[in-house]
Amino acid sequence: MKKVLVITYYWPPSGGGGVQRWLKFTKYLPEFGWEPIVYTPEIQNAPAYDKSLLKDISANLKILRTPIWEPYGIYRLFTGRKKQDNLGAAFASGKSGNKVAEKISNWVRSNFFIPDARKFWIKPSVKFLKTYLRSNDIDAIVTTGPPHSMHLIGLKLKKLTSIKWIADFRDPWTDIDFYEELKLTRLAHKRHLSLEKKVIENADLVIAVSGSNRQQLMKKGDAEIKVIANGYDQDDVSDDKIVLDEKFTIAHIGTFMANRNPDLLWDVLVELLDEDPDFKKVIELVLIGNTDASIIKDIELKGLKKYTQIVESVSHEEAIKYQKKSQVLLLTVNKTGDTKGMITGKIFEYLVSGRPILAIGPEDGDLANILKETDTGVISDFNNKTKLKHHIKEYYQRFTHKNLYTKPKNTGDYSRKNLTGKLADFLNTLTT
Repeated sequence: MKKVLVITYYWPPSGGGGVQRWLKFTKYLPEFGWEPIVYTPEIQNAPAYDKSLLKDISANLKILRTPIWEPYGIYRLFTGRKKQDNLGAAFASGKSGNKVAEKISNWVRSNFFIPDARKFWIKPSVKFLKTYLRSNDIDAIVTTGPPHSMHLIGLKLKKLTSIKWIADFRDPWTDIDFYEELKLTRLAHKRHLSLEKKVIENADLVIAVSGSNRQQLMKKGDAEIKVIANGYDQDDVSDDKIVLDEKFTIAHIGTFMANRNPDLLWDVLVELLDEDPDFKKVIELVLIGNTDASIIKDIELKGLKKYTQIVESVSHEEAIKYQKKSQVLLLTVNKTGDTKGMITGKIFEYLVSGRPILAIGPEDGDLANILKETDTGVISDFNNKTKLKHHIKEYYQRFTHKNLYTKPKNTGDYSRKNLTGKLADFLNTLTT
């Protein structure tokens, strides 16, 4: 069996979509003739922790761990956050902190910790892995980012060995939606662009998660770039013994960042509440996971608090149950930057939940295409109030007639097992 070394920052018990992509790949790779070995830090600062994911780690999987130093202790001290506060993507938080201190901290982080705050793990990791590779036969190396420091480990190892290297971009680097919010100096921006280009042009293969992301990466450097989407694991979504919510629940499941705040949705719901007394009796917003404080504040200001249920982060298993029992699943993408290629990881489990999806984002983007080809939901643009209201009213009418469900089609290509087979084909071609 050939062997692939997977270098990843996020690994169980850390939770979230960034963990699941390679957790599932490593679960199924042995079925396709590849033995994975995982290299990850001893402890990670993750947006969530989820011990239920540990069940997907094979007892035979070899995991290499080394210590890592990160500046988040200093960040928490400076901003007044507690040690137990989880730090989400772009520091999304359900609690209000010292905004001035956070802006200063984020500016320092963006301009001095390039490409990210995990940069201090690059040098010791290269030293450790250089020794490990000398005494172990490894056929390929995979780095997955963000954090993009993982790719810089791969870049240095590529210069030291002849082992084939795949750089997997779960999210863009300089094209990430919040990149402009980092307030980079000209010098820092050039440094990010330079490192990104070096990774893309030196990797033997680059993997993107969508066609639009692939197009973005192709502009950064000359490279072979393939697409492997995120997906769903049939083992996780096979429980059909779920009783639907009695209320007309619109549920968002997962991290809900400030730049995904669907303020138009709150306005539409207020209008519907004023127009239909019966709507008041059944509507309920359900927010599961780390919801940014600014979103909670907007909901309160719009008078929607009494119609809202907020639940702290739950395990992946519990998240699946919420997906399958909610009447409507809410999906929003970021309102900043070019988000046509943004496909959040949760969409794929949404697809096979049997529940209709209410999406807010680019109507001509990759997400819209997936919803159309699978016939699992509707989408309206960030500013298309009329269309959004129409979609909600239509779903509500179907709910009142007990006819609210979906019959997904063409979802097989997004199963984690089939996607792993695609990855194995790439690895085989690369190492032949």
